[in-house]
Amino acid sequence: MRKILLGLAATTALVSPGIAQALELEKDELTFGFIKLTDMAPLAVAYEQGYFLDEGLFVTLEAQANWKVLLDGVISGQLDGAHMLAGQPLAATIGFGTEAHIITPFSMDLNGNGITVSNEVWDMMRPHIPSMEDGRPQHPISAAALKPVIDEFSAQGKSFNMGMVFPVSTHNYELRYWLAAGGINPGYYSPENITGQIGADVLLSVTPPPQMPATLEAGTINGYCVGEPWNQAAVFKGIGVPVITDYELWKNNPEKVFGITAEFAEENPQTTLAVTKALIRAAMWLDENDNANRPAAVEILSRPEYVGADYEVIANSMTGTFEYEKGDKREVPDFNVFFRYNATYPYYSDAVWYLTQMRRWGQIAEAKPDSWYDEVAKSVYKPEIYLEAARLLVEEGLADEADFPFDSNGYKPATPAEDVIDGIPFDGTQPNAYLDSLPIGLKGAQTVVGNEVQG
Repeated sequence: MRKILLGLAATTALVSPGIAQALELEKDELTFGFIKLTDMAPLAVAYEQGYFLDEGLFVTLEAQANWKVLLDGVISGQLDGAHMLAGQPLAATIGFGTEAHIITPFSMDLNGNGITVSNEVWDMMRPHIPSMEDGRPQHPISAAALKPVIDEFSAQGKSFNMGMVFPVSTHNYELRYWLAAGGINPGYYSPENITGQIGADVLLSVTPPPQMPATLEAGTINGYCVGEPWNQAAVFKGIGVPVITDYELWKNNPEKVFGITAEFAEENPQTTLAVTKALIRAAMWLDENDNANRPAAVEILSRPEYVGADYEVIANSMTGTFEYEKGDKREVPDFNVFFRYNATYPYYSDAVWYLTQMRRWGQIAEAKPDSWYDEVAKSVYKPEIYLEAARLLVEEGLADEADFPFDSNGYKPATPAEDVIDGIPFDGTQPNAYLDSLPIGLKGAQTVVGNEVQG
């Protein structure tokens, strides 16, 4: 496990305009965990640009083997915080899997994921996908094009297997969303059966992100949903074809968060503010001047202590493009968003969407009132911490007030139908109505009993 000591000397209070003012830190030596994905970038940049040090923070970054190890490290206190799947703090807080009260004062990014299938599957899908005038496939690609492939596998007595990174990952929910939008049942969870494969047309299982391409090449899985650079890695290796990005699935969807325990935040409020300030500055740097700093960010991420993939592979998506088939590179300027569109603000509505997906597929076994979704969101997502940190940056001349939603009630406006692949809008203030609008998934008082949905 690689460690990077971030920080060389303590700083004193800095009060000049455009310079961070040191807070009265309760703890200045911190260890943060991350998984080798491009969206850990705010952590790497906060060090490389000196933003942690500006706040008087000495930070060690540790790459983690997988998401469970990372979560356990935060809960045990071995890690002070971490780059997390957005579903992890929510699931832990409601007791699905490992139970602990985790909060987030900072959302790390929007978008950044893709769904990739093997070359064999792509060849079988292609006849069912419309072409543009130049002969290239028309995007976005519906999972309806995958349905006849799954039927063919079934006729041959073979299961169709796909990988995702963790049961409460965005990737699991995005893959399920795409499949269901194409009329494919991705399966249910129940308290007695947590495989998520009850009644499934496609069998989804966990594969750590860096292992996705090799697992696909070995034929263990037929496709996967993962963050970058592991979709582009399949293109470079010539072993698979990304069929859709999550930007096409749900425009500007929330992705990772920075997670800490509620206890850490309560015991170290000034330190929590300082960390949040440094991360906001990193996100600003990543997006400023129309992504002008992205090549420099790619160089940082390509280092072995961070993501460790080739510069060209990371740059393929990080610098505003995305390559589907070899040579079919298209402009996607918002494939990775770190600060634009209030990307770093921890919206309650983002939390509610994750909770609705947990309920949709049975990870939340029983119906909950709308008020429950609101309460859980507010217990985990902490925009008040974020806005306090943002206010300090504005006062220090390091950020512009107009760049932050100081007047927000914590809920985004409803996502319009045209921004989602199935044409179904999402309003975070109406979670049960949203669940009822989705054609596949649990609704109302339905539960999963044995191998079937009842109610």
